Amino acid sequence: MIHLNWMGQQISDERVSSAPTAGELFRRQSITTLSTAQISTFKPFSFFASTAYCNPSTTVNWSCGSNCVANSDFIPVASGGDGDSVQFWYVGFSPSHATVIVAHQGTDTSEIEADATDLDAFLESLNPTLFPGISSSVEAHSGFANEQAKTATTILSAVKTAISAHSAKKVTIVGHSLGAAIAILDGVYLPLHISGVSFQVIGYGMPRVGNENFANYVDAHLSLTRINNKKDIVPIVPGRFLGYHHPSGEVHIMANNQWVSCPGQDNTSDECTVGDVPSIFEGTPNDHHGPYDGVNMGC
Repeated sequence: MIHLNWMGQQISDERVSSAPTAGELFRRQSITTLSTAQISTFKPFSFFASTAYCNPSTTVNWSCGSNCVANSDFIPVASGGDGDSVQFWYVGFSPSHATVIVAHQGTDTSEIEADATDLDAFLESLNPTLFPGISSSVEAHSGFANEQAKTATTILSAVKTAISAHSAKKVTIVGHSLGAAIAILDGVYLPLHISGVSFQVIGYGMPRVGNENFANYVDAHLSLTRINNKKDIVPIVPGRFLGYHHPSGEVHIMANNQWVSCPGQDNTSDECTVGDVPSIFEGTPNDHHGPYDGVNMGC
């Protein structure tokens, strides 16, 4: 499976320039439409991401209603967060998909925009204690990195427990919105401390999290799919003019409900998010929560 004063500047930064370059034409030609079968493979993980909005008192015993029913054989290991200073999260094992699941709660559109556009939330090098051996040139949004740090070691312990208890060989990290930003940082963090298993991240409505070196590191070390729904504005912030850069792995749900795979980093084709949503003024905030193949994010 395979955060900014944006007035004026954001528009010019995100607009597609006049004539397409040869590279742009290649990217357009490389865009492929996902089949119904391919789309369906994401649905359980969409529900796992949605479930992260549920209170930990219900995810710890998997009694959260329809979100939990959608993945009925899931075996919870740990959950936490208060939904305020710490986003909800949970860890467990999915026998159906033979993977440990790590899930992080997102936030509402107005809050994620505020976080993503806070000028105090600058790019910074990753914490060398949490991210040993990673170059200081690999930088991430300080606010997102601080959120990930709050739960990092607790989640690491829970993931190790789940791997051991279920002889797991795969870890899948999911999240929507802010949860997706935390998920990709977990996707960089966890493999530095756990060996012998593969890792993948499936993020929904993910904002840009780091600089180009961060994006390149993710492309080289992590299996990532980031799914963007129609004219969702969150994936175009923070702006590229501030040094932010998306990794590869975009799947864009277009206005006609076709899902397309957009190759490369920040693909500017109008079939992909950066081209389809050239500024926040041309986006649709309500698209942020879905639906993702019928799944709307929230508990």
